Amino acid sequence: SILVRTHANVNPKAYPLANAHLTKKLLDLVQQSCNYKQLQKGAKDATKTLKRGISEFIVMAADHSPEIILYLPLLCEDKNMPYVFVRSKQALGRACGVSRPVIACSVTIKEGSQLKQQIQSIQQSTERLLV
Repeated sequence: SILVRTHANVNPKAYPLANAHLTKKLLDLVQQSCNYKQLQKGAKDATKTLKRGISEFIVMAADHSPEIILYLPLLCEDKNMPYVFVRSKQALGRACGVSRPVIACSVTIKEGSQLKQQIQSIQQSTERLLV
């Protein structure tokens, strides 16, 4: 599968990086969040959700120049927001329901969301990566 291939162009600054198992769970959840209208795609929109305090967690792609979103992990830490990197911006784009690569997205808070349990499970997994 596409997820398992290791990309030579994964940035070493991309920390924490999800393993193949967590990546699959993340991309599934991103896809469902998109269906439930609980997803903001792109670094700009992800930043907005962080600043407004309506983000559950942030997913970023590790295979692009990190300078573009270097501020995002810092902002996440500032706001105590879990964040994680996946290897491929192409896979992240597909999970976001677009044909273009996506370098960052934010799963947003929604009252009574059906995704609550999955979101909490992912938050715990990403926090464990940071220990």
